[in-house]
Amino acid sequence: MIFCFFDGGRLGTVAGDRVTPIPETVVPATTSPQERLLALIDGYAAHRDELAALATDSTLEHRPVAEATLEAPVPSPRQLLCAVKNYADDRQGVAADFFLKSPLSIVPTGATVSLPPVPARVFHHEPELAAVIGTGGRDIPAAEAMSHVFGYTGFLDLSARDVGTTYYMKKSFHTFGPMGPVLVTADEIPDPHDLTVELSVNGKVRQRYSTGQMANRIDRLIEVASSVSGIAPGDVIATGTYHIGMGPVQGGDHVRMSVERIGELSVDIVDPSHRSWPVPTGQAVTTA
Repeated sequence: MIFCFFDGGRLGTVAGDRVTPIPETVVPATTSPQERLLALIDGYAAHRDELAALATDSTLEHRPVAEATLEAPVPSPRQLLCAVKNYADDRQGVAADFFLKSPLSIVPTGATVSLPPVPARVFHHEPELAAVIGTGGRDIPAAEAMSHVFGYTGFLDLSARDVGTTYYMKKSFHTFGPMGPVLVTADEIPDPHDLTVELSVNGKVRQRYSTGQMANRIDRLIEVASSVSGIAPGDVIATGTYHIGMGPVQGGDHVRMSVERIGELSVDIVDPSHRSWPVPTGQAVTTA
């Protein structure tokens, strides 16, 4: 199934081009959208048939997705873990590793990303597939790891190069974590390692790659993440990007990324400091 938050924290199901709010009788109201997502995750198996039936329930409100204001599908994860150098490109890492990106950086599709007034060498785009944890745990072996995934979404990891000495300083600025557009349950994606990820800037494709090019697959990422502090329901693991074709973002840019079976996420870039960086000609694009 496909879920989203929209119009001020409402939780809904998406079927085709329509979104249907989920009644409180199916997923109880809670104090925050993230807590309602956790209630959905916890009760999904028990209420799956009820949730599936909402799309055809004539007593409920249905509206076009295009008329809804979509919000981040995981509003406030406890952990936003981002894999480092996790693709078989010129920056491939050897072992699975992560940095923690602030959940406060998360914004939805349609948001405006504001480049901060810091002395960055350049600001870069990094489109990624992200896994959302359904069942937490510690020391989870890779052979059991995929059963801990609730679903998947898209994630755009924006970076300020050469700012500070930590990933936190380079990656965690407000608006630097666009996420979405929706959350697709794991049972809708038979193989998360066979999806095409694409990113364009101002209509020109810069990156196109397959998640099959991961150096460390999702089961291994979960195994490593769970061996440190553990993982919890609602945590997000961004799986990294294929760096070939990565380029600058600057004021006035419209950035659009998509993950196959999940959908399209787009943001606009503004830069109050009015900086610019040259865009390499003949950007490399990998055929997925």
